[in-house]
Amino acid sequence: MSLARDTALIFSRSLQITIRNPVWIVFGLFQPLCFFLLFAPLLDKLVGNPSFGTGSSLVIFTPGLLIMIALYGTAFVGFGIIDDIRSGVIERFRVTPINRVALLLGRSLRDMFILLIQSTFVLILAWLFGLSAPLAGVIISLGLVMLVGFAMSLASYSVAMIIKNEDALAPAINFFLLPAQLLAGITLPLTLAPTWLQKIAAFNPLSHAVSAARVLFLGSYANETVAWGFGVMILVAAGSFYWSANLFKKAAE
Repeated sequence: MSLARDTALIFSRSLQITIRNPVWIVFGLFQPLCFFLLFAPLLDKLVGNPSFGTGSSLVIFTPGLLIMIALYGTAFVGFGIIDDIRSGVIERFRVTPINRVALLLGRSLRDMFILLIQSTFVLILAWLFGLSAPLAGVIISLGLVMLVGFAMSLASYSVAMIIKNEDALAPAINFFLLPAQLLAGITLPLTLAPTWLQKIAAFNPLSHAVSAARVLFLGSYANETVAWGFGVMILVAAGSFYWSANLFKKAAE
């Protein structure tokens, strides 16, 4: 069977499982709602501050929130693969002719589909709250969000394949997730941070993704920040895919 057909089969199976128990989708939508209601209004007084950036508070805040959803919406998908390992699903796939890489791609595409639904909800919510941003910039930034989610999804599956224990997976992911979020300038621009913190954050790929998304929301497309953000995240996603594909191939041999 071809890689595309196998990937479609795994995607369909994974999506059906998610639809039967949509609790994670609902909880994933609750978090951005809380941020819009309880955090976004706090940023209004920062508008006009040169370090905060140009545009309304929602133009600055919404792109960061999309990246946050990409992070937390895909960071814990590895729990599903641990359950499949324990229940023997991966073991049964070993005796089938299905493409081993499709086992990974199908799951990750399911994660991207769910992330797209959540991101669309956030954008509609932001629009209801008064967001004004060019449609082209919003659409392009969604591509960046998908790259972040794809890389994070693959990394989560990889860590889960190595640890194979739910109790250890959550703290292991949080160990990397929290500093990555704080050093990305997701809720507040890093221009408000001291110089030493900005220099450290420059080594965080997510900080470039957030900066690029904010520039896109301001309507600037042929921009070095945008090119750098996409370039960095493409490299990260490619590296995550290479790592995860090798792990899946070995697990299914």
